[in-house]
Formats: sequence, structure tokens, C-alpha cells
Amino acid sequence: MGDVAGYLILGLLAGVLSGLVGLGGGFVIVPALVFIFGFSQHQAQGTTLALLVPPIGLLAAWTYYRQGFVDIRVAALIAVGFVVGSLLGARYAMTVSNETLEKVFGVALVVIGVKMILGK
Repeated sequence: MGDVAGYLILGLLAGVLSGLVGLGGGFVIVPALVFIFGFSQHQAQGTTLALLVPPIGLLAAWTYYRQGFVDIRVAALIAVGFVVGSLLGARYAMTVSNETLEKVFGVALVVIGVKMILGK
């Protein structure tokens, strides 16, 4: 799934989670780039910073870019999906209860945490 569609879908998923429960960015994208797309941790972090640059991670992304750990193409594709997904997630979040959002957030934290601890 390391193609354009895969990166766009990742951005969409991260965007939905961001809009829905405030998760996204590094919390979703970094583990996905490592575990699904085979990026090194440095590449995943650098690429994620690059897609979130305006204006949050400019200097950090530049540091990773200078070391060769940023894939600009991947960052741009995920960013496109992220923009659309965050709008969809935010719209859906307005239709569910606070209790449901808390549960979704908690489950996401646990699943990603367990995956990171257990490794690839």
C-alpha cells in the first residue's frame, strides 16, 4: 500500500481522528509510516513534521530534511488527505456524545500504545 492512494488514505484517517477526537499528526501518522509503510522512526518523524509545517514544525522539519529524513512527496499526499479527513471527523464529532468521544479517544490511545510497545 506504499503508493499515492495509501498515503492519501493515511492522511484521511489521521484527519478524521483529528477532527473527531483531536488525534492525528504524529500520533497516527508516525506509527502508520513505520508499521505499514516501512519508514524508519526518523523518516516517519521528519516526514510528519514536514506535512505539519505551516507553521508548527518548520525548524524541526528543516533539521530532519537536512539529514535526509523527509519525504516531501509523501508529506504532501498525507497532508491532502488530512485536510479532508479532519473536516469529516469534526463534522461527525458534532453528532456524537462527549462520552462516546472520550471512549474513542481512549481506545485509540491504547491500540496505538500497545502496537508501539510490541513493535513491528
